Amino acid sequence: MSKSKPLDQSLGVTPLPVEAGEVGDGVSKDIQHDAVFGDITEDGPNYRNVGWLGTAVLMIKTQIGLGVLSIPSVFHTLGLIPGVIILIIIGGITTWSNYIVGVFKVNHREIYGIDDVGELLFGRIGREFFGAAFTLFFTFCSGSAMLSVSIALNALSMHAICTAIFVAIAAIITFVFSSIRTLGRISWLAWIGAICIIIAVFTVTIAVGLQDRPSTAPEEGVWKSDYKLFNQPSFSDAASAISSLVFSYAGTPAFFSISSEMRDPRHYTKALVVCQTVISTAYIVVGIVVYYYCGTYVSSPALGSAGPVVKKVAYGIALPGLFVTAILLTHIPSKYVFVRILRGSTHLTSNSTIHWMTWLGCTFGVTLTAYIIASAIPIFGGLVSLVGALLGTVLCFQPMGFMWLYDNWTKGKQDPTLKWRLMVIWCIFVIVSGTFLVVAGTYGSVDGIIASYRADGGTAAWSCADNSGST
Repeated sequence: MSKSKPLDQSLGVTPLPVEAGEVGDGVSKDIQHDAVFGDITEDGPNYRNVGWLGTAVLMIKTQIGLGVLSIPSVFHTLGLIPGVIILIIIGGITTWSNYIVGVFKVNHREIYGIDDVGELLFGRIGREFFGAAFTLFFTFCSGSAMLSVSIALNALSMHAICTAIFVAIAAIITFVFSSIRTLGRISWLAWIGAICIIIAVFTVTIAVGLQDRPSTAPEEGVWKSDYKLFNQPSFSDAASAISSLVFSYAGTPAFFSISSEMRDPRHYTKALVVCQTVISTAYIVVGIVVYYYCGTYVSSPALGSAGPVVKKVAYGIALPGLFVTAILLTHIPSKYVFVRILRGSTHLTSNSTIHWMTWLGCTFGVTLTAYIIASAIPIFGGLVSLVGALLGTVLCFQPMGFMWLYDNWTKGKQDPTLKWRLMVIWCIFVIVSGTFLVVAGTYGSVDGIIASYRADGGTAAWSCADNSGST
């Protein structure tokens, strides 16, 4: 390797002088110093090795696995036209939020997670609040992904074994692959996962357009889709539906971690454009087509909307993608805890025993917690909706409004321009709308949990019951 490289501060990596120590054959080593990870050498993992295409697919997989399968049922709740309009609005706001993540990371290279942002904005209280919210949110998302894997395995095997065993299998495989130490080496899994999920949902989308009627529709008589351009949901139902749309774009807080492992953060915006274009197109096309052809009989998850045969085919294609969702959503909070524990220590970027014990302890701890939450809580589905409404919006809207104000308020108010004034108004809108969605979404989720519990009491802990809806 070359012993010196031009200093490029915009990358957040500073080449240091060659160390006096020798590699085994007497060849000296390069050391790069990163503002987050410290000294990166050949003796440890390279945490700065994700290209822009890898970044784009990690972004896509972080988001598209969260909510694409619920979009058609959201359109059913809101009506087709309001559903599409609100989806575009939320997509636009979260795209701006994601962009601000990249800008803020370049301006503050020491930022690794949203807890670091919280400390800059609100001190120690902000750090602990956002750190806890981030960990809790993605741990619940990891548990939800494990349940999604169990649904797929049940659908494919016709409920061959107890569902609790399928969840345990999902947790074991998730632990093994989420323990890959760098996003650079996980990005190949993200490619597989994103492609599988997209092919699966478009398989269902095409199938519902070709079938005579949805699988759950009445079998007798002429059937015509009863889709609604406008619907009249209750406030609670509408709030829950909008929260689901926010949840579909709620990968934003993970983008801090992803951008921190990019080789060249200057390509962040290019990766973001690819990501948001792909997922927004998929959401709109899948949502409109599936709901248009299925109407009231749309399934959630959407993979069950085209009958048992297509359902099996779709789940078979989607299964690797569902596993990758669980893996990625476990790796991200594990990495956050790991970096927070070892940050500033040489063990962070070495292959030491302490490094490996801490890393595997983090991935095992997050996996086990997600598994226990997913398996033991009788109202897990409603609780995921509550966590998404309560924490998803808090992590995707308000911080980014404050982040722009933090970087631009002082210098802008000295000589305020029209652009600066409009941006201040926009940031206030993002903060206020995010706060409203937190309150409304939380209310809707709590109301839904109460209604669900009254109806069936939730599911039993470590249940063996088939959760795939197979008949």
